[in-house]
Amino acid sequence: MFTRLIKFVLFLAILIVIAITGAYYYLQHFAQQKIQLTANQQLFTVERGMSITRLAAQMQSQKLLENAKPLPYLLQFEPDLRHIKSGTYQLTPDMTVHDFLTLLNSGKEIQLSIQFVEGSRAKDWLIKLQSQPDIKKVLTDDLTLAQIAEEIGLKGQSLEGWLYPDTYHYTPNSTDLDILKRAYQRMNNELQTIWLTRDENLPYQSPYELLIMASIIEKETGLRDERSLVASVFVNRLKRKMKLQTDPTVIYGMGDRYDGNIRRRDLTDKNSYNTYVIDGLPPTPIAMPSKASLLAAAHPAQTSYLFFVADGRGGHVFSTNLNSHNQAVQAYLKIIRSQQAR
Repeated sequence: MFTRLIKFVLFLAILIVIAITGAYYYLQHFAQQKIQLTANQQLFTVERGMSITRLAAQMQSQKLLENAKPLPYLLQFEPDLRHIKSGTYQLTPDMTVHDFLTLLNSGKEIQLSIQFVEGSRAKDWLIKLQSQPDIKKVLTDDLTLAQIAEEIGLKGQSLEGWLYPDTYHYTPNSTDLDILKRAYQRMNNELQTIWLTRDENLPYQSPYELLIMASIIEKETGLRDERSLVASVFVNRLKRKMKLQTDPTVIYGMGDRYDGNIRRRDLTDKNSYNTYVIDGLPPTPIAMPSKASLLAAAHPAQTSYLFFVADGRGGHVFSTNLNSHNQAVQAYLKIIRSQQAR
């Protein structure tokens, strides 16, 4: 009787070992099975608090696997893969179930990016943010630039000029407000650092005035070597109490009325951005300046230039007096007429 019992226990143990071994190899085969991707199925989102059973159901509903039911059992054999983190992940071709679980355990969410170029305006940023489907929208269309500025921590000023142009990386469902806060902090940090190292005897009363100047420089030239020369013209004019007379500020003041042309009546229009009419700087920046323009505003070239005009070849001609400037203007107009006649 005792011998029979021992034999039965041994037989049962062997069956259990065989079953466990079979299950192990089956689950290892399952772990090496490749998930199925389509052109439109490249992302997978794990919600916060998602259970393993629900994870398997989601994999199956998204047709990553024909049968994902063995997943909870696989994780019993490999408990180190149970630490799945919420987020949105980028799936890749030839990824196995094991690779998939390893990715979800790593927490390395997909990094998306959005680029904002120097010289763009606040409204351009808001339009671009609205067009990104992976960015969560918390800023409503009825908010003014001043109200949005308050939302990012900027009190009593327009949003214009305060966002640092760059490429920003984010994960899906990041908010538009989060991205704007990052861009503001970056600009504020850059501005404060540059302000502390600025040249002496500049005609700015605050970092904000330097920011305004940098935005004008940004819109006047895209050539890095010219920025400090453009800055020198405006600094010289401010010191001499001359009006800046810069077209980009006129264009900004025109708003949606601007159709590509500036007419004589636009140059005499009495608005706070028309630097042909007002003295000194406009009340706010007119664009988002680059670091190069901030540095140019803080360290203008030492020149006697008071005027500049396009040279028709992508750069500018700088002059110290009105007579030379008028000659440069005529030369520019001659080039334009020649180009139009071709």
